[in-house]
Amino acid sequence: MAIEINFELSDADLAHFKSMMDKVISKTSHYSESEILTKAQQLVDEMEKSELPEFVRTRMASLATLIDAVQDKEWQIPEEERKDIIASLAYFSEPEDVVPDHIPGLGYIDDAIMIELVLQDMSLDLKAYSEFCSFRATEESRRGEDAKVDRESWLAGTRAQIRSNMRRQRQGRKSRLFSRIM
Repeated sequence: MAIEINFELSDADLAHFKSMMDKVISKTSHYSESEILTKAQQLVDEMEKSELPEFVRTRMASLATLIDAVQDKEWQIPEEERKDIIASLAYFSEPEDVVPDHIPGLGYIDDAIMIELVLQDMSLDLKAYSEFCSFRATEESRRGEDAKVDRESWLAGTRAQIRSNMRRQRQGRKSRLFSRIM
């Protein structure tokens, strides 16, 4: 027999989780990028082996995609965006959890909330990377092996276009937010 539990986090709740994230990130500033990526990947691997509720599993997959984006040499993520993602992933390199991970069904709830906060901040980056991966897979199958010579130029053009769209969307978000504040 399964039980479904729904809850809503208020702005104050989200602010609390965000401040927790900021504290952990400041504590992890001595970690190298490599350590942060390794520890975040270890969490993803550990979560994949667990029986996770669906709401955690879907967020975990997005976290894995962010890790992939940073490590994908063909994506060539700009340094500023790379730093933003690494800072967001730093939370997951700290072993202390609000809810211990070993508690069945609930152990990853705090991780899911933190992943959701990261995804809200990084949603445009995640979307842009996903678009790039889709283009790359489609184009590789369409172009065939003999067209690999010019591969870097079509990847570069696609990266530039996707990032330009992402930055325009980011500016649009900021403009809408600013107009609501005024």
